[in-house]
Amino acid sequence: MGTFFTADLHFGHNNIITYCSRPFVGVEEMNAGLMARWNSVVGDDDTVHVLGDVALGSLQSSLSLVSKLSGHKILYPGNHDRCWYGHGESSLGWEEQYRDVGFEEIRQGPFTATLCGRKVLLCHLPYEGDSGDTERYHALRPPDHGGWLLHGHVHNKWRQRGRMINVGVDVWDYSPVSEEDIGALMDATAEEAGAA
Repeated sequence: MGTFFTADLHFGHNNIITYCSRPFVGVEEMNAGLMARWNSVVGDDDTVHVLGDVALGSLQSSLSLVSKLSGHKILYPGNHDRCWYGHGESSLGWEEQYRDVGFEEIRQGPFTATLCGRKVLLCHLPYEGDSGDTERYHALRPPDHGGWLLHGHVHNKWRQRGRMINVGVDVWDYSPVSEEDIGALMDATAEEAGAA
């Protein structure tokens, strides 16, 4: 039983292919590629923490793809998820649709977890930075108290920036990343800091 992390799948979102230079010809190929890569690393008994932005476009077709993904799935909604609390009242009533396609839990806002013996925050948004040139959602970002943060939202801008680790598909070969790989990245950073 393994633990994995991912973000920013953007099922059904054709423009993300160009925006992030994804290696797919069309949205159908992207959707199929993301599902195949997920299912090649995640087993039925594994748990995947999805840090937001699952599906866009027609949710009837794009969100339903979640039901074809292996493992136990927990969603931490992002700004493109209709159930994200950042949308205010318009988010009410959407959580049930996300559960219906296979999310066992939906956790709003920053959430504390233990990963490889370290306390980490899980949230769609990073402490700072954005996918574009303008930084958005200041009031909804997690507070930076000096700990590690796993996040999405920035797509291919960085894999790691200080104590922020982007688990988005655009920087992890379009696949979920394992707890062990994240732990090794944190260990390497700690060793570099100790050597400085």
